[in-house]
Amino acid sequence: MPPASAAEHRRGLLYVALAVLFFSTSPVFVRWAGSLSSYEIAFWRLLTATVALALAMRVAGQPWPITRGQGRKFTLFGLITALHFLFYIASLNFTTIAHSLAIVYTAPIFVTLFSALFLHESIAARKWAGILVAVVGVGILAGFQPQFDTRMLIGDLLALGSAITFGLYSVAGRSQRHRFPLFTYATLIYGAAALWAAIPAALHFTPGGYTPRALLSVLGLGLLPLGLGHTLYNAALRRTHATYVNVIATQEVTGGILLGVLLLGEMPGPNEIAGALVTLLGIFLVVL
Repeated sequence: MPPASAAEHRRGLLYVALAVLFFSTSPVFVRWAGSLSSYEIAFWRLLTATVALALAMRVAGQPWPITRGQGRKFTLFGLITALHFLFYIASLNFTTIAHSLAIVYTAPIFVTLFSALFLHESIAARKWAGILVAVVGVGILAGFQPQFDTRMLIGDLLALGSAITFGLYSVAGRSQRHRFPLFTYATLIYGAAALWAAIPAALHFTPGGYTPRALLSVLGLGLLPLGLGHTLYNAALRRTHATYVNVIATQEVTGGILLGVLLLGEMPGPNEIAGALVTLLGIFLVVL
């Protein structure tokens, strides 16, 4: 790898490591916004991030106009982004958090497959071992439940849909790295996703749920895990292989558990601790 490329690779890894810190705040904010429906939470966090990134885009002097063809492209990218959030949220209504997290964080496999298929970017065969170890670690961390029924199957399939769309979202972000400045890209994709998410949010409107705590929480969701976290994630995608970025992003689960201990008093069990260690080992194998 040339020195310049190596430097960009390291910068990409730094960006996604910072993104994980912001991603990890998401579960706490979602809990605090629990008086709203999951669909409203998804919509407002997307809308908040869109406004924040539009302001950043204006301050940075990045261009806004896009062609009609590009508008159709971002309509599709926005749908993929909205589905990633909505599939995950909906899965929690049918299956356990453990099943949902374990399945959603199989995303690195899909990122690697889609990167090879759409971007013709592959990774060394030996690094597949690291991906599999990281995915196994997340499964251990989340903890599997013994019961299984039709309702859980539906939830698991929704979580799988979230993993697949996260893979597509990641590859889409990398594919546009030379076509749009970062803030322009982020504003367009979050804005398009917010428009798609507005439909289920309107159908699940809960007027009594808009308490000060809920409003501050969705504002936090839009600014921290999405506005900062996902924008840093997209910045990382511009600098290194999407698989490396996505594998490191799985540590949102570990960070979320730590913040849960500090802010919600939820102590991790042995499986969470063991899973975090196994996942870190997998990340180490991938990024070496």
